[in-house]
Amino acid sequence: MSFEVKTRTREDFGRPLEAVDRAKQKRISRGALAWLRMLENPDILFRFDVVEVMMGQNAEPRVELVKNAFPLSKPYLY
Repeated sequence: MSFEVKTRTREDFGRPLEAVDRAKQKRISRGALAWLRMLENPDILFRFDVVEVMMGQNAEPRVELVKNAFPLSKPYLY
């Protein structure tokens, strides 16, 4: 399982999840595949999650786990 954590103080520019764009997903996918190759390509299930953290003024942080936030980027295969 791979996690990307994004924090925002306001949602003026969208949710934290939206900051994990295609380019970022591709970099994360490449890194995950490199790690799996280092482990000699184990037969395991994996997914990419994003943890959103919203830090409001004078409020408790709001944390949300977005499971399976994006698939393995193309053209990568596993």
